[in-house]
Amino acid sequence: MMEATYVNISELRLGKVVAEDIFANTQYPILIKNTKITHEHLHIFKAFNILKVLVFKDLQDPVAVEDEGTEIIVDIPVPTITPFERYYEEAIAYLKKEFLNWQAGARIDMIKIRATMIPLIEGVLESRSYIFDLNSYSNAKDYLYHHCVATGLISGILAQKLGYERGITIQMALAGMLADCGMAKVPNRVRDKKTTLTKVEFAEIRRHSEYSYQIVKDSPALKNEMKLAIYQHHERLDGSGYPQGLSSVTISVFSQIIAVADVFHAMTSERLYRSKQSTFKVIEMIKEEEFGKFDIKVVQALIDIVADLPIGTKVELSNLEHAEVMFINRYSPTRPLIKLMSTGEVVDLSKVRNFHISRVITKS
Repeated sequence: MMEATYVNISELRLGKVVAEDIFANTQYPILIKNTKITHEHLHIFKAFNILKVLVFKDLQDPVAVEDEGTEIIVDIPVPTITPFERYYEEAIAYLKKEFLNWQAGARIDMIKIRATMIPLIEGVLESRSYIFDLNSYSNAKDYLYHHCVATGLISGILAQKLGYERGITIQMALAGMLADCGMAKVPNRVRDKKTTLTKVEFAEIRRHSEYSYQIVKDSPALKNEMKLAIYQHHERLDGSGYPQGLSSVTISVFSQIIAVADVFHAMTSERLYRSKQSTFKVIEMIKEEEFGKFDIKVVQALIDIVADLPIGTKVELSNLEHAEVMFINRYSPTRPLIKLMSTGEVVDLSKVRNFHISRVITKS
């Protein structure tokens, strides 16, 4: 039997394995035994005021010393990251520098942008599971840069799902990534403002799609259809969008791909003025509350990518329980039949509406 020890939350190392179910005045555990600790779990412990956790020791553990009866970790190794995460971090760092260049009037360098994005695009086209992790990479402070990269990747996988050939799919991903590059031309005091925008400031923010088009319009490496998509990505089929308030017949389907990717990532990510929302809840909102604004084929492609989960997929629910997908209801794909890991109870989420899937567990 593996040994276990209590570790203070302040000293807890990512990747450690919980040695017991953890309760916090709750009927069901907020974390079950054998769960690996992630950043998100640390936030949960803080929210429930949990001060220490029983975790398994392992052979890689550093030497522990006694400090007033509590074991603490002396040497905390740096967590390893996957190649995809490394490429992603490099893309964010590159984009930060490019925004400063665009702000100063520099021309766009599509060769470098392609070199930065291609490994990421190939990653998501090969495995859609990366889509489930994009919002966890983002943070409120650097949201804009994360949003650009993520919107590009989601645009690419949407284009693939809709049946476009590889060349268009890659172009779509690049266009999605560049859709908000015009934010570099918006004054920092407006772009980074944390309080409510004035009408003048809001109008300036809305000009970013025009600025984006101005930045990309002379680039021969981007198809004209993609440049138009960048310009139109805030247009809506019901005429409620901008910059021109166009209606459905004059809005490019490529614009709609970026639009759906843009809204999906924005609503599932942490912002300075809003916490992130569940991936599955956001899909329901896009489909129901935003009905008539987006091309239904593009919305359905997003649902197929995110909600069509293989049987046996592990998920976390909004009440923090873990469950396993048992059956997908084609009439309500975001609310499948699931089995609770803690009790074995089978629940039909299409009938039980007081909680929902909050995330797919992509790492064991």
